[in-house]
Amino acid sequence: MEMIRYDNPEWVWCFLVIPVFVLVFLWARYRRRKNLQRFGRKNVLTRMAPLASGTRPWIKFILLMLAFSLAVVAAINPQTGSRLEEARREGVDIIVALDVSRSMLAQDVRPGRLDRAKLAVNRLIDGLQQDRFGLVVFAGTAHTQIPLTADFQAAKMLLQSVGTESVSIQGTAIGKAIERAIASFPESDLQNKTIILISDGENHEDNPLEYAQLARDQGIRIHTVGIGSREGAPIPVFENGNLTGFLRDHEGNTVITRYDEQMMRQLASITGGVFRHGRGADMGLDSILEQIRALETEQYETSIFAEYESRFHYFAALALLCLILDFLIRDRKNRWFGKIKLFDSWL
Repeated sequence: MEMIRYDNPEWVWCFLVIPVFVLVFLWARYRRRKNLQRFGRKNVLTRMAPLASGTRPWIKFILLMLAFSLAVVAAINPQTGSRLEEARREGVDIIVALDVSRSMLAQDVRPGRLDRAKLAVNRLIDGLQQDRFGLVVFAGTAHTQIPLTADFQAAKMLLQSVGTESVSIQGTAIGKAIERAIASFPESDLQNKTIILISDGENHEDNPLEYAQLARDQGIRIHTVGIGSREGAPIPVFENGNLTGFLRDHEGNTVITRYDEQMMRQLASITGGVFRHGRGADMGLDSILEQIRALETEQYETSIFAEYESRFHYFAALALLCLILDFLIRDRKNRWFGKIKLFDSWL
């Protein structure tokens, strides 16, 4: 198995200028055709300029766009981790259970409950050391998005793709999230197992308190982070990235999602964990990490990608090849090229 990461992902924005290049090229070809029509008919102009080519400019433009695209990919610098290495580390196992139900789209926390939570989890990963991190996402059901790993770069990349579509069944089943998080820990005698539950606390599917007691019986602490406002907020509905309105019930009333602090406090209290109301850039995760650090760390074996190899040179070479081909193909037909029949078979 190979893991892929990108050294300079910000260069991906350069692809946005390609449609501009295409529009400019099409406009230039249109203006050229209109200007030629003023001089005479097409068959007359063809006889007057037998070396003119209508195909070659298109081929040259396509080659230039390919060269540009490949150069951008080279700048992004895809890297592959191709060698797994067994390593012994000392730390704690942390599973984050992240609510991705539609209520997490509410914007009473800017830029939105889910987006703010992802930023905070990303920051939490930056603060980890010799630990292992895993991620469970949940809505009406739950599944393990990131198995326990010490490869934090890979975890951060997978975290970016998390959204409300990550779980197909909508709703909020906190109990299933806790159950899935418990199952995500390896079967061992390690006692440093921690779950961090991030949710607005609205639960519609099960009794999470029973699952919290199950975690307590297995020596697992649950720390909770409540996100949202007590006043509540409507749930936005997006289509193609644009806000089209707010979620309504069967009677046409706007659905208001409210943060349930009591539930989140109870879940933490049962297992001896701490509760934080998500505020600030870290949403209280920094103080929770301090609590986790107070636990006795233990050694474990893990597999990590020991080497990442840059692959930019392949794309740079292909970009250079496209530029060379563009240089060899001229806008006009060439008598010398015509004699050796280099392009006549396909132009």
